[in-house]
Amino acid sequence: MSNESTTSRARSGPLDDEIDLHRLFALLIDAKWLILGTTVLALLLGALYAALATPIYKADALLQVEKKQAGLPGFEELNEALGQESSAAAEIAILTSRMVLGNVVEQLHTDILVSPDRTPVLGAFNAPDPAPPGTPRPLFAGYRDSQTLVTVKRFTMPDNLRGAAFTLTADDQGHPALYYQGQKVLGGPADQVLTSDDKTIALELGEWQYGGENLTLVRQSRLSAINSLRGRMEVLEKGKETGILTVTLTGPNQARIQKELDAVAENYLLQNINRQAAEAEKSLQFLDEQLPELKAKLTAAEEKLNEYRLQRDSVDMELETRSLLGRLVSMEAKLNELKIKESEVSAKFTQEHPAYRTLLEQRRSLEQEKAQLNDQIGNLPETQQEILRLMRDVELNQEIYVGLMNRAQELRIMKASTVGNVRIIDDAVVYPSPVKPQKGLVTALAGALGLILSAGYVLGAGLLHRGIESPDQLEEQGIPVYAAVPLSEQQQKLDRIVAMMRRRKRSKHEPIPLLAVSDPADLAIEALRSLRTSLHFAMMEASNKVMMISGPSPEVGKSFISANLAAVLAQVGQKVVVIDADMRKGHLHRYFENQNDVGLSDLLSGQAEHEQAIHETKVENLHFIPRGQIPPNPAELLMHARFKALMERLSAEYDLVLVDTPPILAVTDAAIIGQQAGTSLIVARYGVNSAKEVDVSVHRFEQNRVEIKGAILNAIERRASNEYGYYAYHYNSDKT
Repeated sequence: MSNESTTSRARSGPLDDEIDLHRLFALLIDAKWLILGTTVLALLLGALYAALATPIYKADALLQVEKKQAGLPGFEELNEALGQESSAAAEIAILTSRMVLGNVVEQLHTDILVSPDRTPVLGAFNAPDPAPPGTPRPLFAGYRDSQTLVTVKRFTMPDNLRGAAFTLTADDQGHPALYYQGQKVLGGPADQVLTSDDKTIALELGEWQYGGENLTLVRQSRLSAINSLRGRMEVLEKGKETGILTVTLTGPNQARIQKELDAVAENYLLQNINRQAAEAEKSLQFLDEQLPELKAKLTAAEEKLNEYRLQRDSVDMELETRSLLGRLVSMEAKLNELKIKESEVSAKFTQEHPAYRTLLEQRRSLEQEKAQLNDQIGNLPETQQEILRLMRDVELNQEIYVGLMNRAQELRIMKASTVGNVRIIDDAVVYPSPVKPQKGLVTALAGALGLILSAGYVLGAGLLHRGIESPDQLEEQGIPVYAAVPLSEQQQKLDRIVAMMRRRKRSKHEPIPLLAVSDPADLAIEALRSLRTSLHFAMMEASNKVMMISGPSPEVGKSFISANLAAVLAQVGQKVVVIDADMRKGHLHRYFENQNDVGLSDLLSGQAEHEQAIHETKVENLHFIPRGQIPPNPAELLMHARFKALMERLSAEYDLVLVDTPPILAVTDAAIIGQQAGTSLIVARYGVNSAKEVDVSVHRFEQNRVEIKGAILNAIERRASNEYGYYAYHYNSDKT
């Protein structure tokens, strides 16, 4: 029988990986209240955040990085040697550098934080009132409310204590006292610089008005303060290659961010001027070092020339010799100028730079011309050569000395007149309205996020859920579906009432109303009446009158189906006995208001007689055998000959013997009972059991030579994602 049923029953093929858009949309419709509630909650949270969040303001300033001008008339070559144009990207990097922002931090003391020492959130309820409107408040390194006013001029400490929290309070005389980790560090009159005993910590207050509330004093590390300022800054070039920089700064305090941004612009402008002046200063320093040496060389050369003339009785030079002298002096002067330029260029560029290589080539060319002139001089008479050499030294040193004197004077003028190539076009101005949070946008985004997350959760859960949602899923597995029982709203109400009564009485045996009796018109009972008709024809081919109802797992509704199906069958005049064969956890007796004193376990173990185990119910023609006392060996009792004999006797006495069994995938009891049943059905719960789980259960029965006639799909819910609502509507229409 097992091989035949296995071959006749179709096995499931590969899963269909296609996305069913209709089902996805139906899942959203089914969970519309969850999605709507989540979206509304997200909207409310977004609106609450937008209302309570600290407003953030923005200030901006406009700077211009101009191209370097020619400078003073006549100094074009000097200006060219002193600097090169810098790109906007380079200027932005300088503007946000630690050099500029560090100066701002030190100038404004933004690294010193003063705040009241309060418990978060709860401390705000007992806090003093804020300072009256119009009262000046310290922007940096200070705190003020209606009772307290403290400003800090200086707060120094070792680097390892930066970032640590100090407590500033008042001593018995009202003088400030500073504590760290409960230990007093320093104290004294407020108008003095206070230092610790080891001189490592110093505090200087500007104003001191203690209102009774302790203050927390923290000095951040320089890098932390710089990064905090940089994180609130944004610098962009307006247009392309315009040199116009827009600098913005955000923060919760309008006056503070305006002051900070003005300080950033001023420090950037100052460093630009200092950089230009530093280039001139560096060249001037080089010239000042060279001038004394050249002066000494010029004096020595003049003395040698005068001495030689006295020895030779004022030797004069010929016209050709004078021409050679002029050319040689001019060439030496050019070589000296190239030497000065080379020293300036070498400070900025490597020898591979085109400007440096050009200077080297010019110097090499002049040195070749100088060598040719020296060859011509070598052909002159000895006296002419000597006088030429001495005159050359004098004139050359004199020309170089005068040239360097002029160059030094030019540099002094340029240094004094340096204005830089950066100017502030617009000072910092704060926007009147906060830029964050944008209340409408935050609320809309929160609602959209709630909608997306809730819809995503519903779709994800639906795609991952493998529970049966349609009888077709079982039919595709080759398992006939004898009945699709809808979820009874009335039974759910009854279950809630019973659960509440159980909690009140703390009893596990509270009876469960039988739906077939309390509400016979319920749709679930109508479905069981349809099952009754189907079973009439199915049992005509059965070997006996025993029908087993099992399931793959607990909590699928076997007991509900068994009890109400037995009642429906008894209501049409059939004599029915229902047996609770789940001797481990069976609770079928609660549907029939039975105390479960004597039952199947007692009958099979020989501790009770046949008449003692069978109980009458309130339904005519319906009898009931409860599970009895929980035995230690339920499977062994079912395998005993007494169970087979019981089934044969009941089959002779009743029109139908209905046996409710434990789940097959949990224990083997159902497989043993199925050996004695002529008809076997399996109950699967909608959305709980998967088609694969039911298929494995049927295969488990087949391995034990038990044929499953079909399945009952229980607790089907009306959802847009399944088609049962259509059939339920027609059931209702037939009734009316």
